[in-house]
Amino acid sequence: MFLDIKELERHPLDFEEELQPDVIDLGDEVRQRTPLKTAGRAELVEEHHGKHKIIKDIRLRGRLSAGLEMQCARCLEPVPQEVARDFELLYRPLGADAGRDELSVTDAEAEIGYYQGEGILLEDVLREQVLLALPLKVTCREDCKGLCPHCGKNLNQEQCSCVVAADDPRWTALKDIRSKLEH
Repeated sequence: MFLDIKELERHPLDFEEELQPDVIDLGDEVRQRTPLKTAGRAELVEEHHGKHKIIKDIRLRGRLSAGLEMQCARCLEPVPQEVARDFELLYRPLGADAGRDELSVTDAEAEIGYYQGEGILLEDVLREQVLLALPLKVTCREDCKGLCPHCGKNLNQEQCSCVVAADDPRWTALKDIRSKLEH
């Protein structure tokens, strides 16, 4: 759904969308299992800069929810993730802040995004919000044993028959220091 500036100049736009899996590219790390549901409102906010300059910002308020799947960081098994997030975003035309002197950025200004052209694509906004809502790493369970570093078997499902490597001889000097400190 394209949020067009020309239409927003006439009236705010309420949206309610349901995006099926694979409509939005979430990357290789995340798979969408259920439809991404979103509802909200887009409106134009005119901001006056000086006597003659008016900047047309787009304000988006809404909520999204979806069922996703990520890989366990240890064993690579799929882990379901439910995402539900409220958002309130402000998008300003690209280049609107150009030419201003360098100033420290306030918290409010750090939350401003930029759009180019005649509006923004709602799918791009939703993609960003979904990815921000996800944890950096997930594990299938707290005591996940992961994969064998030699044969790659999932140690949660079966024990492998790999021989545990002997101590690396490069660490012996540190082990000697440790044993001297303990005695």
